[in-house]
Amino acid sequence: MNKKTVRFGAVSLLWSICAFAQENDSITKSKQLDEVVISDSKFALPKEKSGKVIVKITKEELEKKSGQSVATVLSSVTGVEVNGNQSGAGKNLGYYIRGGRNRQTLIMIDGIPVTDASGINLEYDLRLIPVEQVESIEIMKGASSTLYGTGAATGVINITLKKAAKKEIAGNAYMSMGTQMTADKVKYNPQDFNQGFAVNGTLRKFNYYASLNSTETKGISEAAVPQSATYEDDRFSRVNSLVKLGFTPTQKLALDFFANYDRVKNTFDGSFDNFSNPDSPFNVSTSEQFRFGFSPKYKYNKGEFVLNSAFNTIERNYNTFNSWTSGMDESDYKSRSVNVDAFNKYAITNQFFVVAGGQFQFHEMNSETPYDVIEKETAKFNTVDPYLTAVYNSNFGLNINAGARYNMHSVYDSHLVYNINPSYNFSGFPLKVVASYSTAYITPSLYQLYSPYGNLKLTPEENATVEAGFETTLLNKKVTLNAVAFHREEKNSMGFFTDMATWESYYINVEGKYNVKGVESAVSYSVTDKVRLNANYTFTQPEEKLSRLISKHKGNASVDFQASARLFLNLNYQYIGDRSDAYFDGGTFATVPVKLDAYQLLNFTVKHELIKNRMTVFGAVTNIFNEDFVETVGYSTRGRNFKIGLNILF
Repeated sequence: MNKKTVRFGAVSLLWSICAFAQENDSITKSKQLDEVVISDSKFALPKEKSGKVIVKITKEELEKKSGQSVATVLSSVTGVEVNGNQSGAGKNLGYYIRGGRNRQTLIMIDGIPVTDASGINLEYDLRLIPVEQVESIEIMKGASSTLYGTGAATGVINITLKKAAKKEIAGNAYMSMGTQMTADKVKYNPQDFNQGFAVNGTLRKFNYYASLNSTETKGISEAAVPQSATYEDDRFSRVNSLVKLGFTPTQKLALDFFANYDRVKNTFDGSFDNFSNPDSPFNVSTSEQFRFGFSPKYKYNKGEFVLNSAFNTIERNYNTFNSWTSGMDESDYKSRSVNVDAFNKYAITNQFFVVAGGQFQFHEMNSETPYDVIEKETAKFNTVDPYLTAVYNSNFGLNINAGARYNMHSVYDSHLVYNINPSYNFSGFPLKVVASYSTAYITPSLYQLYSPYGNLKLTPEENATVEAGFETTLLNKKVTLNAVAFHREEKNSMGFFTDMATWESYYINVEGKYNVKGVESAVSYSVTDKVRLNANYTFTQPEEKLSRLISKHKGNASVDFQASARLFLNLNYQYIGDRSDAYFDGGTFATVPVKLDAYQLLNFTVKHELIKNRMTVFGAVTNIFNEDFVETVGYSTRGRNFKIGLNILF
């Protein structure tokens, strides 16, 4: 029996076991009943009263995904693909939700939007966040600018960082090591190291959390290596520190402070152009982030007031080898951002509450490259957005979430977005049906406004999403099933224009509309108290201009087996359908389209509590069948790899 037959036989067996299922890996029945979400109202709301199908990856689920990155965890979620999560650790990441791109996905940390204001688009680099600092993740898909402002066009990813334990002092120390191999490069010595520790606790009215993490990875080249060539290994290193302090002087008032420093440094190769050798031992990039903030919360008889505030700076430096001059080109980018979001929940009745708020954002940047200079005295803007959301939860099953936001920008004219999101829970049958129509906007970036290619006449990109679906439980809540169909319209998007008569180039708002439609479905089945089957399927059909790197068909399936109170095993399968890509040919000066083949991955994880309540060890094998595939044209991907690790509690 050959390798291909074994691979497809195992895949067929896994699919026949799992049918269709969902990404929430192993949630017990009691947790399903008690689960709350916050993304669609900014306040805790029972999941059954939410008008959205929101995916929540809990602390327990993250612990069962030992050895994975934030990007890899997110890629197992229905309707989400993080391109680059299977490539070298230093590869840039692309977020694809409902046919969107990075600029259309809003990343939040503890409810506060994060972005790098010095980029071509306003987006955030998830490589800066180690999964060991993360408590939980919520993913809400669809246009969500009413509550969250710019960038929330195709989805919101809300990452909650870990919190202090209830006892006076607690903590953990962890480490892991693993291989870094491509499918055709076997090297079993460890090349991937991750280690860190955290200390936290609560002393009466005071709580604290502090952690330090470091990662060092090498072993594979970022650029895909031809069989006849030898490329140098590219390195990736990351250091993360986080401090959170809390003070609760009364039961009604809580004061929370945070500060974190993150640094990523990696070597990288040149872009693939089918002409020159992309491998370079000289290219180095460094990205440093510093954030701090203050979040007071005050509860009163009929509601709660929250103030989320944060300041962050990001500095990026690139040293790139110039083959024309045989020297090094240096490029520096710096951004500073302030975000203040004040909002208040007021319960008018037991069934009806409103959330009224106002958000202020300020961004500025400066950069210096061999080609241009952008001064921070010029490149800055601010926005002031009042917003209002009303939530009605009836006692007969009807739920309505509706709201609007008025965006006032210092450069362009004001802009209005809104949403209406009804849902209904049937009392005689465990079924919830949901529907929504929502709009979103994406602010032009500082680079698009103030660079040498900038255009101060730009207006925001507009998105609108209509969706409908259902969520149900069957067989005495052993089976959970949900499905959502959506249609997204994108218009006024940003594009780059070159006048062929004058060769003048600048950013413009592209005329016309682009559409994406699709279906997201998920099922989970608790066979017994020890065995759970999960899977999901996503169908996405964008117009051709939006189709780059987007798979029409994507599926995940997994089997969770809690063999004993201290032993857990997981087998998971992922299928990514064929995709289109393109590259600029350095020999012909033409853009060349490429078709990337579908690929499938099978992974295994085992986790054992070696010393009860003190030490846990894990082992993982990824890409078991050593699939050789392409994630992005010109870049390498990981083959079969092994990882082991331990976590010590104290």
